Amino acid sequence: MKRLLNTLYITSGNRYLSLDGENVVVMEDKKEIGRIPLHNLQAIVTFGYTGASPALMGACAQRNIELSFMSGNGRFLARVSGEEKGNVTLRKTQYRISEKKEESVKIAKNFILGKVYNARWVLERAARDYSMRLDAELLKKKSAFLGQSMNKIRQCEDAGTLLGLEGEAASVYFSTFDELILQQKEDFYFHGRNKRPPLDNVNAMLSFGYSLLAGMCGGALEAVGLDPYVGFFHTDRPGRMSLALDLMEEFRSVMVDRFVLTLINKRIMKPEYFLTKENGAVIMTEEGRKAFLSAWQGKKQEMITHPFLGEKIEWGMVPYAQSMLLARFLRGDLDEYPPFLWK
Repeated sequence: MKRLLNTLYITSGNRYLSLDGENVVVMEDKKEIGRIPLHNLQAIVTFGYTGASPALMGACAQRNIELSFMSGNGRFLARVSGEEKGNVTLRKTQYRISEKKEESVKIAKNFILGKVYNARWVLERAARDYSMRLDAELLKKKSAFLGQSMNKIRQCEDAGTLLGLEGEAASVYFSTFDELILQQKEDFYFHGRNKRPPLDNVNAMLSFGYSLLAGMCGGALEAVGLDPYVGFFHTDRPGRMSLALDLMEEFRSVMVDRFVLTLINKRIMKPEYFLTKENGAVIMTEEGRKAFLSAWQGKKQEMITHPFLGEKIEWGMVPYAQSMLLARFLRGDLDEYPPFLWK
């Protein structure tokens, strides 16, 4: 299993990255403020538009270090990748299946089955752990609905129907999300999912977390030889990592949603970490991004037992494990793609 190394996050938009020997150098106002050995890094994520030197980009590409560029509010912009080393036969199989809806839906429904299963588990666990503080009956009712949705998803053979089932399940799940916020209710509330731009503190954190997760999934898929831009559920669109978006559906609730709830309920994120722009968009301050990313790095290093592999791995390696299982299925080593079903 691949080893999880450090991710370097550059949260300030006025910092420039360059290369000096085997080190990435962080510059601010043309002055060095830090340096980190490249061999300690698995990925670099930088926020803002100052950029990085071509020499550093080349070094990252040669060493298979993911270098991702994000806007100041966490929207994915671009990623530097090296020479294409994907398995040609594997990718040809991926492309062939993606062109056939009846074959694509067989894989897509397992992504969505994992998504709904894990969302249901989030509600079940909340009802169990906070039965005296939450409307447990409401959560149980919503959970039962998601259980019924899972049965329909298993039997689904049509892409349009699957899309409808996924949307309905997501709506039911998010209809209870505000209930799960137990602290700081005046400043952290959820009245529905909104994005492009997010209009409240909770949606700002969800969008930020999903962007980070999408980058992780894209890198994991490339690492096993798959093309992250050609999906089975999300349709192809120039510049969109459709397969990465497919894969991350399974992890949204257990990796990002629960994480965001923890940040709020443990008061790690504070109201002053957010700014509202003139158009109503809510973004995190630099201090807020630092607090979020510090906790995110810790989350990725937590150990779990993978439900299918039976191995202990870090949370941060779960997208890689699932990418590996997807590749094994496409090669014919598995009868079907096993979704990540966490409990």
